[in-house]
Amino acid sequence: MYREENRKQNKLEDFYLPFGGHLDEENRWVVLSKKIPWAELESDYAETLSGSDRGAPAKSLRMALGALIIKEKLQISDREVVEQIRETPYLQYFIGQEGYKDKAPFDPSMMVYFRKRLDGELLQKANEVLFREYREEQSKKKRKLRKTLKKLKG
Repeated sequence: MYREENRKQNKLEDFYLPFGGHLDEENRWVVLSKKIPWAELESDYAETLSGSDRGAPAKSLRMALGALIIKEKLQISDREVVEQIRETPYLQYFIGQEGYKDKAPFDPSMMVYFRKRLDGELLQKANEVLFREYREEQSKKKRKLRKTLKKLKG
C-alpha cells in the first residue's frame, strides 16, 4: 500500500526544530538533498508499490533511499543508520521528516525492505541524475577557473 502524502516535499525553512533555530543551508545533507530529484524518483517508486491495498503503508522513497545513502556515505550498520537519524536533525531533514523528533523513524529491520524495494533501475536512474549534476558542477568550476586565469593573464 502507498499513500499520496508520502510524495510531499518539505522546504528547509519549514523544518521544525523544537529547540529553535534553523538548519544551515550549507550543511552537506541539505546540499545533497537539493541535488536529488525526490519527486521524480518518488513517482517511479510509487508505481512499483501500487496495486496492493494490504499491509502497512510503505515508507516514502525519500526515507528509503535517503537511509540507504546515509548508510553508504557513513559506512555504518543498519542499526547505526537508525540511531544516527534519530539523533541528527540534518539526517531527519534529508530523509523527508517534517521536523526533528527524538524517535526512530523506522525499525532497523526496514533497511532490508528498502534494499529489496529499490530495484536496480531506480537506483541507476538516481545515480545518473546525481552524476549528471556532478559533471555540470565540475564544468562550472572549470569555466570559472579559466575565466579567472584569463583575467589574471590580462
